[in-house]
Amino acid sequence: MSAAMSRTPPGLPILPMLPITRPSIDEETIAAVGEVLRSGWITSGPKVQAFEAALSEICGGRPVRAFNSGTATLEVALRLAGVGPGDEVISTPLTWVATANVILEVGATPILVDIDPLTRNIDLEQLEAAITPRTRALLPVDLAGLPVDRDRLYAIAKRHRLRVVEDAAQSFGASWKGQAIGSIGDFVSFSFHANKNLTTGEGGALVLPADIDLGLCERRRLQGVKRAADGTMDVDVLGGKFNLTDLAAAVGLGQLRHLQEFTERRRALARRYFAAIEPALGLTLPAADFNDCNWHMFQPLLPLGSDRGAFIAAMKEEGIGVGVHYPPLHLFSLYRGLGFRAGQFPQAENVGARTVTLPLFPAMSDGDVDRVCAALNRTLKI
Repeated sequence: MSAAMSRTPPGLPILPMLPITRPSIDEETIAAVGEVLRSGWITSGPKVQAFEAALSEICGGRPVRAFNSGTATLEVALRLAGVGPGDEVISTPLTWVATANVILEVGATPILVDIDPLTRNIDLEQLEAAITPRTRALLPVDLAGLPVDRDRLYAIAKRHRLRVVEDAAQSFGASWKGQAIGSIGDFVSFSFHANKNLTTGEGGALVLPADIDLGLCERRRLQGVKRAADGTMDVDVLGGKFNLTDLAAAVGLGQLRHLQEFTERRRALARRYFAAIEPALGLTLPAADFNDCNWHMFQPLLPLGSDRGAFIAAMKEEGIGVGVHYPPLHLFSLYRGLGFRAGQFPQAENVGARTVTLPLFPAMSDGDVDRVCAALNRTLKI
């Protein structure tokens, strides 16, 4: 039997493996990529400029610069915010490790605080309690596309005169009280990785506050180079190699045409999961937000004491992909070496030990959700 086919119970048809996510790329977008290839201009150029303009429109006219990853955007945002050695940045342990890695990359110290078990986002009360005279910035994460409470977050930042770098890698297309994520706030960092709601293959974007020099951002993005009209150049700051290509931007422009329908479909699929998952399974479901959340992921928690590895293997036998997002990063060797320890963030550790990511992407049918839920019933034995 092919590894891509499921081992479904006897009497049921063999179905293709259902992955946890799959990008939706239409033929018009594929053709647009071909046009870029034929144009002879495949690195950063007019498509990137058009993509940035389209992103700016979504973000309420705020300046936006495209990058080659959501990790690069976080790093550059911290540098633009003046964060460096001796500074502290407060964030969450329940996120992809890049969130904390960039704090180390700029020479600052990551200060982690536990999560709110209901939203699974950073606990804002604990965040404020962790602020010290060395705190320079706050770096919250919108886990699975559910926005952190922006009102409370920015009230804290204002009280303590701190910069905010929103890790909105997973929340492009989400909103806060009807306002698009990115249209309000300080620095806002998006990711357009292949698994995100909108993808450029690899890529990201940084929404910039009004007090930041756009030229400095662009130099930080591309090796610090400042070009003059006469062909001369200078380098006055250390920059990375973080520019997005026109090939990637062409994919992003094609994706933007479908953003609203992608988000609406994800919300519909999430609603179907809530309706179809049997309470008797003992799963803890995520917060049921169908207004602001973009449903980047659907993440129930397994019952206490479950063997997650056995569950993932059993679901794979059913032809259902299952992911884990995320192991708490403070338990990784790098961060243990910095003094973090098991038991330090019990809520994040509880979620990290029990979370599973079920398939959710716009091309899924209602029947696909039903198929996942039937496999859950068989795997968890109800």
